[in-house]
Amino acid sequence: MFSTTIIATIFVIGLLVIFHEFGHFITAKSVGMRVNEFAVGFGPKVISHRHGETLYSVRAFPLGGFVKIAGMDPDDEQDEKSYQTKPIWARMLVIAAGSLMNFILPILLFFFIILATGIDTPTTTVSNVLEGSPAAQAGLQPGDRITKINGTPMENWQQFVSAIQAGGGNPLTIGLERNGVPQSVVVTPQVDPKTNRQIIGVGSEVAHYQPGPGEAAGLAVKQTYMIATSMLAGIGPMITGKAPADVAGPIGVAQMAGQVAQLGIMPLLKFAAFLSINLGLINLLPVPVLDGGHIVTLAIEAVRGKPLSRDKLQWIQMVGFTLLMLLFLLATYKDLSRLKLF
Repeated sequence: MFSTTIIATIFVIGLLVIFHEFGHFITAKSVGMRVNEFAVGFGPKVISHRHGETLYSVRAFPLGGFVKIAGMDPDDEQDEKSYQTKPIWARMLVIAAGSLMNFILPILLFFFIILATGIDTPTTTVSNVLEGSPAAQAGLQPGDRITKINGTPMENWQQFVSAIQAGGGNPLTIGLERNGVPQSVVVTPQVDPKTNRQIIGVGSEVAHYQPGPGEAAGLAVKQTYMIATSMLAGIGPMITGKAPADVAGPIGVAQMAGQVAQLGIMPLLKFAAFLSINLGLINLLPVPVLDGGHIVTLAIEAVRGKPLSRDKLQWIQMVGFTLLMLLFLLATYKDLSRLKLF
């Protein structure tokens, strides 16, 4: 179990970091910046090879990586290939590209997963009825195919669920087919105290099908977008204090990676996709030190017509670093609390 956790953690973190840093690397090259080094891992070099002006290296500690772009520090010697001498739009592109790759990665992962495993979609056919539920009391049975609610045709399971929620707890006339014979029953939904949603107590049968590459690509984009918007909606309340800050640090990520890896490679790839989206969103927050903070300072430079002074930049970076350290300590505390070490 421990070795699985270590391998899964290195795989997931390594995949995320390589894609993120590759975004910085490829855009820096494309706008004419000199990249001195592209490194996978930290610490002493294990393997290195110079190709052109860039040194490619693998380092001893695989949890991370970096891209060293010439002239990012204003005190460095500057030339026509330095970061600081490029126009603001080019620097913004290079900074934003890391997070962009963290959204491209899950699209690729979901695309591969969908092609490899196919899609399971709920149908309007009832698979099970909970004992004592409104559906059971109304006489619904497994195998019944839902066709209408209050006269409105039901074409898919999501439409059926939405119709139940829209009913506001009022009695619903459900049209169905049982063994090919049309019937109807009246069901009064009840509120599930755990989710605060209207339910009638039925599950759906699942249909499996294999989409082609084109459809798989569209589904991968849609799934990435839906997860990103859901995560973004959850970040806001945590920042404002309306919701508890449910965060995980390196220990928590490693623990989850190990647990998911026990389920197989596909669940691990899905976990990597979720984590990549989360990393992309967090990195775009306007917090100094993060990519979003760098974009904000570049935007200020564009408005002012000149960069912020070195003293102001150092102060801003210190504030950002302090905030990140506080977040890291909070995440580590929560990780240790989950492990019940104290």
